[in-house]
Amino acid sequence: MEEDSDFRQWDDLIPDALGLIFKHLPIQEILTVVPRVCKSWGRAVSGPYCWQEIDIEQWSRHRRPETLHRMLQMLMTRSSGVLRKLSISGLPNDHSLSLIADHAKSLQTLRLPRSEINDSVVEQVAAMFSSLTYLDVSYCRNLGGPALEAIGKHCKNLTVLRRNMHPLEIIDKLSQNDEAFAIANTMPKLKHLEIAYLLICTEAVLKILVSCPELKLLDVRGCWNVKLDVKRFLLCGLKVIGPLADCYDINGWDDYSDDSNSSSYLAWDFVAGDIDFNYDEDGIWEDDDGHSIEDVEMTFYDGLDFDDAGIDWPPSP
Repeated sequence: MEEDSDFRQWDDLIPDALGLIFKHLPIQEILTVVPRVCKSWGRAVSGPYCWQEIDIEQWSRHRRPETLHRMLQMLMTRSSGVLRKLSISGLPNDHSLSLIADHAKSLQTLRLPRSEINDSVVEQVAAMFSSLTYLDVSYCRNLGGPALEAIGKHCKNLTVLRRNMHPLEIIDKLSQNDEAFAIANTMPKLKHLEIAYLLICTEAVLKILVSCPELKLLDVRGCWNVKLDVKRFLLCGLKVIGPLADCYDINGWDDYSDDSNSSSYLAWDFVAGDIDFNYDEDGIWEDDDGHSIEDVEMTFYDGLDFDDAGIDWPPSP
């Protein structure tokens, strides 16, 4: 009896307590392994408790648009409005951004590099992202000044903005000064700003420096028309990278980057099918066609978050 009294009934823990434990697991284990242990664990991972932080950035780079949107639909539904951090690459269309916006009331960190979203949809949904403090819209070719202005007007607490481009993605543009002025006019609380390889002038950057007094780090690598006295800004406590620097040399980078504890990047081929799983009587999840998870082929790989590491840049021309 004494041994029985010390036995811990893990399946009797309340769902939010289980969620606090499960959120430290890789996402593919939460989706495919944990639900098969018992029904109470399955109920915990099907609710919002495990889905406050979602990181599918690396996986999403290699998916078809319809597959990516289907996965996004499932994860947004499970988050039930408590989502705080989301990282996804190559968002395929404006409808996907609207889907995120519908579940963004608690969202603080949003990473959308290489997405196909445009100015008009950002202007429409920006008000729904009012809780954002961290935003990454790097390599989003269809965005410009209007989108950044809408974000700045509605995201009053934004402190980190990453708006970097690849040199080949701006080859057909004459200027992106409108983006720099939009940042200066609407984002006074910025502490960390990356605008590498944007086609901007010195005047636009100086406007940002005057308008964003809390700025601690400014990355203007590849902004060849910008002329700044970098040493002078160091005396003011501002770290300026570029325009000639080829790599990061930042002490305390984590002070301003996203410190998400979300899982490592993984690829899941199972989402190519229907991903609305249900319980059968044995506690094993099946899809609506009666196929168990055992029938699903999965491929996993570990990856590095090169964006957070600050090494995802092309070499300077």
